[in-house]
Amino acid sequence: MMHTEKMSPQERQASMSLASIYGLRMLGMFLILPIFSIYAAHYEGGNNSVLVGAALGAYGLTQALFQLPFGMASDKFGRKKMIYIGLGMLIMGSVIAALATDIYMVIIGRAVQGAGAVSAVVTALLADLTREEHRTKAMATIGATIGVTFAISLVLGPALAHGLGIAGIFWLTAILATLAVMVIKFAVPNPQISHFHSDASAAPAKLNDVLKNGQLLRLNYGIFALHAAQMAMFIVVPLAIQNSSSLDVNHHWQVYLPILMGSFLLMIPAIVMAEKKGQLKTVFISAVALMLLAQLSFAGLITHFWGIIASLFAYFVAFNILEASLPSLISKLAPAAAKGTAMGVYNTAQSLGVAVGGLAGGYLAHHYGQPIVFVFCAVLMSVWLLLTLSMKAPPSVRTKMYHLPDLNEQQAKQLADKITNIADVHEAVAIAKENMLIVKLNNQQSAEQLSTIEQKILELIGANHGISE
Repeated sequence: MMHTEKMSPQERQASMSLASIYGLRMLGMFLILPIFSIYAAHYEGGNNSVLVGAALGAYGLTQALFQLPFGMASDKFGRKKMIYIGLGMLIMGSVIAALATDIYMVIIGRAVQGAGAVSAVVTALLADLTREEHRTKAMATIGATIGVTFAISLVLGPALAHGLGIAGIFWLTAILATLAVMVIKFAVPNPQISHFHSDASAAPAKLNDVLKNGQLLRLNYGIFALHAAQMAMFIVVPLAIQNSSSLDVNHHWQVYLPILMGSFLLMIPAIVMAEKKGQLKTVFISAVALMLLAQLSFAGLITHFWGIIASLFAYFVAFNILEASLPSLISKLAPAAAKGTAMGVYNTAQSLGVAVGGLAGGYLAHHYGQPIVFVFCAVLMSVWLLLTLSMKAPPSVRTKMYHLPDLNEQQAKQLADKITNIADVHEAVAIAKENMLIVKLNNQQSAEQLSTIEQKILELIGANHGISE
């Protein structure tokens, strides 16, 4: 079995082009976050915070409803076909919102945008186009793209709103989605074979096990709470910045840019400590506690400009650490053969958080005032902190995947049992019908030790199944 360290040109092309699909789609969706609560007043009914929250959260609800079905449908009807349908819905929803004159049409447009939930399909297509040993790196490329896109949108949104207006940003979203269609058509390779991938797609048969796993449920609640608080925050904070300073909304990027840069600088050593030093639980609990502190700070200081700045900085340090840590924790704690299903449930919980945060934040701001929004967020974080304290320390592992020749179920189990017996192998699963071996390795070993372990795995594969290294 040939094991090459470098991705092939086609794998690199697939990773970069599909990451750009995520980026183009999410940029269009994120651009309105830092400005919408202010610009909504231009719409009939837009002075009602409840409706503003519904508009921001509507896409999360429909995305939660359609995300898993889109992914499963792509196994039957084809990846690119479902992506075209999803991007078409994003374009349609963006046009509806761009032409809207009242807040209700914006809500409808945002709901249609969210219904084009192609994230799971894009992930499945990436799995089709990458070999097992390079898939983790390819998925990481997409994850990094989402984080960078969110940061860019907070800076670009206010700047673009000055020239384009809110309707112009919805038109821009339609244009970006159209560009994404072109990328799929002309830049993304066509897979030779499309099939189900346990590491990248949700399996209905695995849902029950995933939903009963207490450790995964803690993480699902966490991503729900994190994005509920995020959406609620953006209903209040843009207005609070405007009311507490001389900055108009077009210059709010001057607030977000230095805060984001500083928070990214602090995130890096925290993530290194978590992953390389085996301190993931400690760093994770600390970040949740910091997020709770940020919400309490918002509640007390939301009318003071520098209080908002300090609260935002604490918020983004915590948010960046948690957003980076949660997928890693899912990968470490989910059964190897059910990682795709665990990620599907996790992504659905995230979308539900967007929906609930938008609706709850708008309702509370409208009826009880801005500070109560952050009291609500603080309650969410307090529950999360209690749940993380009882969380099992996740194993310090990294996941490696290998392609296997045709095996029957018995041969696959025998191979997995032998590999599990190797020192520093945490878990090994051989999936015969997918010709795939998934191995979780101790991540506290040196590069040389890990290389030795991997060599033993390759030798076992070759010795038992007649594969040359």
